[in-house]
Amino acid sequence: MSRNARINTLLLLAVAALAVLPLVLGLGDHKEEPFTGADGEAEAAITELEPDYEPWFTPLYEPPSGEVESALFSLQAALGAGVLAYYFGLRRGRRQGEERAAARRDGDITPDDPAPDPSGARSRGEGTDTAATAP
Repeated sequence: MSRNARINTLLLLAVAALAVLPLVLGLGDHKEEPFTGADGEAEAAITELEPDYEPWFTPLYEPPSGEVESALFSLQAALGAGVLAYYFGLRRGRRQGEERAAARRDGDITPDDPAPDPSGARSRGEGTDTAATAP
């Protein structure tokens, strides 16, 4: 396993732990609605501090139900994930293109050669069968 794969695995495990540990440890058991959003927490705190508080504006759009609100929030998260995936894919593609162009300049490969192996096995000498090429 490469260094980057280990780092990515550890990051995924950390994210999973952040999502699961509050549920397992029961961190929200003492609340009526244990995992409400920051908006709900802020509204509860303001209402507790100033019971007569009236908001100075109203939202432009209020979803008709909590389910629609959750769906819109999910759509927003999915769009954000798509933008991030596009950005990182574009960066990776550009880097691979630059590596191919540098290899072509150095004369390592010709334009007819297939794309380099993204795992780097070819450049490290792995995966080559020396017995098949021996005379």
